[in-house]
Amino acid sequence: MSSPIWTPAALSSEARAYAGKVWRLVEAQHRVSTMKLVDDVEEQAVLERLVEATKPAVPPECRHLDYLLATPFRYGAIYPAGSRFRRVGRTAGVFYAAENPETAVAEMAFYRLLFFAESPDTPWPSNAAEYTAFSASIRTPFALDLTAPPLDGDAALWAHPTDYAACQSLAEAARGVGVEAIRYRSVRDPEARANLAVLTCAAFAAAEPVDRQTWRIRLSASGVQALREFPEMRLGFGRDAFSVDPRLAGFVARR
Repeated sequence: MSSPIWTPAALSSEARAYAGKVWRLVEAQHRVSTMKLVDDVEEQAVLERLVEATKPAVPPECRHLDYLLATPFRYGAIYPAGSRFRRVGRTAGVFYAAENPETAVAEMAFYRLLFFAESPDTPWPSNAAEYTAFSASIRTPFALDLTAPPLDGDAALWAHPTDYAACQSLAEAARGVGVEAIRYRSVRDPEARANLAVLTCAAFAAAEPVDRQTWRIRLSASGVQALREFPEMRLGFGRDAFSVDPRLAGFVARR
């Protein structure tokens, strides 16, 4: 699929202000996983400092941020596989988030199903996994909106389920003219709500997450079921919910 030609000057002229709260999911074990290795909280603190010291340094422009916000920008190792706005290799980080927590859950549901689709011999987990949804406050005068004219004219390229070349080229050109975030339609959300790709730590309006929610996500042969504790919400994604993606074609659900 060929990429559209958006010159840096054209992208710069389309940059608009963006302000809002976006959501991202992480496994709920992100803080307590080390507790089972130690005897008390003091030892856990020491262990986490040691683990932290083994990781690449946080970029200077991100050091004021909570680790949940800074983590996507810190890893200096080679990026093993490309994502929608980030090429494979030693490339700049991207903080992917969604404007609605339901969209963030849909994105997580898809990638969990994709893991099992690509691992047909892996049995389904016996229990639901717990996730923390957290929101970040974003404010930037330099954002692109791929859902609005004229950029939405290439919507088929921006929303391709597997070919990210056009989006990656766009992101590289956008970084070159100081764009800090890209708003785009979620391919995984059944309601096609918007995601946000944050390209720089300068776009965060607050140094820590604003809100948190607890979700439990269960995977089985019938699909994905997600439950939010408070305020209560239930979401379901059948095993064919993401069938537009060819990587889920021939998905072995019974195992």
